Amino acid sequence: MAEQYPNRSDLRSPATRQVRFTGQTYGQASQQAAAQQAVPPGSAPAQVQAQQMAAQQAPRPGARPLLRPTERPTEPITAGADFGPGPNAQQAGILPRQLPVDDTMEQLRALYLAFPNEDLADMLSKYEMRGY
Repeated sequence: MAEQYPNRSDLRSPATRQVRFTGQTYGQASQQAAAQQAVPPGSAPAQVQAQQMAAQQAPRPGARPLLRPTERPTEPITAGADFGPGPNAQQAGILPRQLPVDDTMEQLRALYLAFPNEDLADMLSKYEMRGY
């Protein structure tokens, strides 16, 4: 086979001649086998292989002991907080928490400021007490 494809290293290896992919519907396996005879599939790109290797080497969450020595001995414990030594939240790249805006509440407040009366005040206080 190496004589037929001297410039194609992916076609020289007998392991890459026929690859079977699972999870196909009826009839697709034979069509795929025929297609692989015409053009055999190559290996995964180097970037994908590097990501797979990194994922295999990365420790699972909880695999390392909790009471192990710190991985950042020179970083203060308050790094990322808005107090104490170290970078503050903005410098650490921590975005402020965005609270959702309740349009109904804003409209009720605007109405009450424009037309203050007991009924709007009562409705506003009940809407605020609903747990928002």
